[in-house]
Amino acid sequence: MTPPSAPRAPTLAEALPVWLKVGLLGFGGPAGQIALLHREVVETRKWVADDEFARALSFCMLLPGPEAQQLATWLGWRLHGIRGGLAAGLLFVLPGLTVILGLSALYVVHGRSDWAGPVLLGLKAAVVALVVQALARIGQRALKDRAAVAVAISAFALMAFTVVPFPLVVIAAGVVGWVIGGRGAQDPAPAAPTRSGGARVALVCLAAWLAPIILAWTIAPGSTLAWMGLTFGGLAVISFGGAYAALAYLGQAAASFGWLSATQMLDGLGLAETTPGPLVLVFVFVGFVGAFQSAPPDAAWAVGFLGGLMAAWVTFAPSFLWIFAGGPLFERWGRRPRPGRALAMVSAAAVGVIGQLALWFAIHLLFRGGWTLEFGVARVTVPNLGSLDVAALGLTGLALALTFVLRLPMLAMIVAMVVTAVLLKAFGLY
Repeated sequence: MTPPSAPRAPTLAEALPVWLKVGLLGFGGPAGQIALLHREVVETRKWVADDEFARALSFCMLLPGPEAQQLATWLGWRLHGIRGGLAAGLLFVLPGLTVILGLSALYVVHGRSDWAGPVLLGLKAAVVALVVQALARIGQRALKDRAAVAVAISAFALMAFTVVPFPLVVIAAGVVGWVIGGRGAQDPAPAAPTRSGGARVALVCLAAWLAPIILAWTIAPGSTLAWMGLTFGGLAVISFGGAYAALAYLGQAAASFGWLSATQMLDGLGLAETTPGPLVLVFVFVGFVGAFQSAPPDAAWAVGFLGGLMAAWVTFAPSFLWIFAGGPLFERWGRRPRPGRALAMVSAAAVGVIGQLALWFAIHLLFRGGWTLEFGVARVTVPNLGSLDVAALGLTGLALALTFVLRLPMLAMIVAMVVTAVLLKAFGLY
């Protein structure tokens, strides 16, 4: 049997437009962004082998913080070392960061304007279709045997119907993979990028991450910016499970500090879900609006922007630290049989988790109300069937048809959904 040809390594100049494209078109949350990265890097350009992409995804799923940004950073680092990782990670975040800062500024001026309703509805319907599409693609890659299917189903059930936290689900999947792994020869190690100075760069990343927090506590101890730096920095370390898991902690912190109301938190989540980039960009909204509302009127805009930038910096900077410090270790042991099998089971668990997120998102989009029932460790969300949003249901069905039947490109489908939702509003149907 002829071995597959080695992936073609691009130049950094060839890679930069691709990373920017992913940052600009990265709608659909982590599932959609991971699928976009796979399509651009593996399917279209064949820069990275499919199995290596899957192992890297498993590694990033084990890290706290936004796994899609970390995957982009890892891919850039894998292809071009430190400079490639910095370029890929920054370009992944900057477009969405620019958009969410602008939307946050509009929000504090216009609040919950009527014009935003249909636009958000169309975008959310598009997001559901993108997540379902990504779930199918990632599942096809990750679920290669019965054990992987069983792990995915178990992860879905645990996340959807119990209070078991995401980190335990991931750890359990890794343990299962480790126990059943260990057979077969070690795969040949791939050619690794230059790693000289990696530890030094990791230390620089650590210092840069902590610097704004220390500066804020030095200049204005106990201020809103100081507490935001400490709060978002802490979340960056413990936010296993992506933005939805972290939002539970953030909601409690925002309420205790009086930064935002529960309604404003939901508004911010809706805006973040419909912008390119990681869903944790909602942290930037919280930082901006919370700092703006806490500041004196004459300094509100300056403090608001500083709050948004503080949230962005301390949230995303650790991703570079995790990749630059952990990447070389992962390169050394990630292809051995037992670790490789453990990471494969983590990938399978990720399919189940993404499925649960798709279900969660669809329920909250299609139904205006419902109940959460808890029995010990069991927890079930039951939608109120009488609160079905017919417009949202129709738009979601249209988005699925445009994606899976007509196979429209992602951007064209998103534009079509927004236009359709606006027309529904114009004709009084929403």
